[in-house]
Amino acid sequence: MSHAIRVHENGGPEVMYWESVEVDNPGPDQALVRHNAIGVNFIDVYFRTGLYPPPQLPFTPGMEGAGVVEAVGDNVTDLKPGDRVAYASGPPGAYAESRLMAADRLVPLPDGITDEQAAGMMLKGMTAQYLLRRTFRVEPGHTVLIHAAAGGVGLIACQWAKHLGARVIGTVGSDAKAELAAAHGCDHPIIYTREDFVERVKAITDGQGVEVVYDSVGQATFLKSLDCLKPLGTIASFGQSSGNVEPLNIGLLAQKGSLFLTRPTLFTYAAKREDLLAMANDLFEVVRSGAVKIEVQQRFALREAAEAHRALEARSTTASTVLLPG
Repeated sequence: MSHAIRVHENGGPEVMYWESVEVDNPGPDQALVRHNAIGVNFIDVYFRTGLYPPPQLPFTPGMEGAGVVEAVGDNVTDLKPGDRVAYASGPPGAYAESRLMAADRLVPLPDGITDEQAAGMMLKGMTAQYLLRRTFRVEPGHTVLIHAAAGGVGLIACQWAKHLGARVIGTVGSDAKAELAAAHGCDHPIIYTREDFVERVKAITDGQGVEVVYDSVGQATFLKSLDCLKPLGTIASFGQSSGNVEPLNIGLLAQKGSLFLTRPTLFTYAAKREDLLAMANDLFEVVRSGAVKIEVQQRFALREAAEAHRALEARSTTASTVLLPG
């Protein structure tokens, strides 16, 4: 008998229960994965609260994990039992000791990448990859603004953008987070709780603004982020930890300099397996080279997933958080 976190109704962290579950044998095109580590992300909160409709109730949260293939179904030819794999993909279900996954969503893990690293970086790291290399391709000499720079995506994106030759500005909520961001490639941490980040960005850039803003915060930062952009700049709004962005009169984009706005998701960028593998390999390369360091700062037992969510929602976490079965 396996165990998993189950949510029977949308609500706060208290709606997550540790329960026994049956896990079937893999069907065609599926693989059975035994988790060694599971990633915790804000998208898990969105599904738990109902901001994102879950596939059904009850359901098991979680979109990211790493472990070992225990069995494969018919038609699966590029994976076998014993292979180390990781994923960052729907449907939810990662908060479990074992689960079935579509085999084409699993990425083989290379030597030199631990299970904890993989569980702490697949969703966040591939998000950073598509943002920096595809949504707006960062080149040497660009100046970028990254909100939540001390968070999971933020720390990876800061390091990667710096590696690509960009000047990196980041917003954080405390002195400790400013120090952490600065140690991970952020040239100019801005403590938004006591500084106006628009004024600071203008000062840092001599009034020019930045080429791109990467915004996972949403409602609290979106409109002011537009004021940080150069004419023809891009805002990539890829999350809403502070709440949904209000409906926008697109004429505002014209008024502020013919700006570009996109609301990208990892699941669109990685929909094709060839893109998924290319993105993962790009991530593995920068991590194995040492250019991007993956730091797991919080670890919780899988059965304590509710505590992990409380910490995440209180913004008391930095870098990556993982759940550990067993």
